[in-house]
Amino acid sequence: MSLRWLIFSLSTSLFFISQFYRVSNAVIAPMLIRDLSLDTEGLGLISASFFYAFALTQIPISLFLDKLGPKLLMTALSAIGILGAFVFSWADSLALGVTGRVLLGAGMACNLMGTFKLLTLWFSPRKFATLMGIVIAIGTVGNMGATTPLVILVESIGWRAGFQVIAVINLLVILAFYLVACDPPATTLDGQDPEFSMSLHDVFGNIQLLFRRKDYWIISFSTLVRYGVYAAFQALWAGPFLMEVMGYSAITTGNLILLLNFGMILGSPCWGALSDRLLRTRKGVIMAGLIGIAVTIIVLMSIPAGLHPAILALLFFCFGFFNAAGMLMYPHIKEMMPPEMAGVAMTGINFFNMIGPAIFLQGLGSLMQTLYPDASRGPQAFTAAFIVCSVCVVIATTLYFFTAEKRLDC
Repeated sequence: MSLRWLIFSLSTSLFFISQFYRVSNAVIAPMLIRDLSLDTEGLGLISASFFYAFALTQIPISLFLDKLGPKLLMTALSAIGILGAFVFSWADSLALGVTGRVLLGAGMACNLMGTFKLLTLWFSPRKFATLMGIVIAIGTVGNMGATTPLVILVESIGWRAGFQVIAVINLLVILAFYLVACDPPATTLDGQDPEFSMSLHDVFGNIQLLFRRKDYWIISFSTLVRYGVYAAFQALWAGPFLMEVMGYSAITTGNLILLLNFGMILGSPCWGALSDRLLRTRKGVIMAGLIGIAVTIIVLMSIPAGLHPAILALLFFCFGFFNAAGMLMYPHIKEMMPPEMAGVAMTGINFFNMIGPAIFLQGLGSLMQTLYPDASRGPQAFTAAFIVCSVCVVIATTLYFFTAEKRLDC
């Protein structure tokens, strides 16, 4: 295996672990409610804290990723994440649970952007969207690990010991990454010099340039809504919805959430290849995905309790499949900026990508608790949440129509 593919494999493994931590609360929600004495609002907060920390950490990452390089940032932050996993496993209160999830969120914050940066340094830009789709697909297997496999692990050794096992695995992977990863070639494969010598003055100048672009704000809002809705459902609310509203068991719930990830795994390389090779557009593919998400949510909102799981299985798969098209927002913004701004452009929208789940996790929990204090996880509460989500996605789709696009070369 060549060095670049070994680096690709290890960095993608770190993103895999990040994805596991990100959505792991969905199937252990009943245990967290019991062991940490949580209500619906507290459950939303403890899940959202990961994403708040993840999003805020994008700010220093955007300043230093192009300057210092991904190896140093991914290694240092991952060490913080490993500590967070242990703290979370020791939690016996909301405060300690939030602390652990905050450390986890900050620790996992560079694994995706660092991997994307490595792609720009070690691989041809003509392969970026395709390789990005493969990264997302592999990382999504980490989401799958937080469904039925996590249920089985938790039933065997408990959720606390389960998180400690994952933390040890994380430590081994980051040690291997640190030993293998190295500085990029003298020039990247697109002929550009690496940007690690960039001054902070240049970095701030790039950020100012980014902030002046209308497209940046539309793409940022759209990814906030797109991933915020999806991750809030995947990371937490799908579990209570399936178990308490639809009446399914924990194993059936885990299997259905698993299908969200199968949809993402299949959709990521499909949308990437479709965009790179066939349609040669980012904007059109992204809008198709947003429309698919809106339709799926509206159908989910309309289904009755006791519906055959096969129907829900199809809907969950479609939800994941259509959501995968939104990952093209990263190359969309990247291609409208100069090459030396690759890191800051992608990290800039990733802040909104990760603040979205925090807003929707906590916001939907507070909404359901406020509107239906005596039945905050009942059918009417979830209907209200679905209405809010569908309206937000429709607004994002409408705004995206007004973005520009750099047409890909044939």
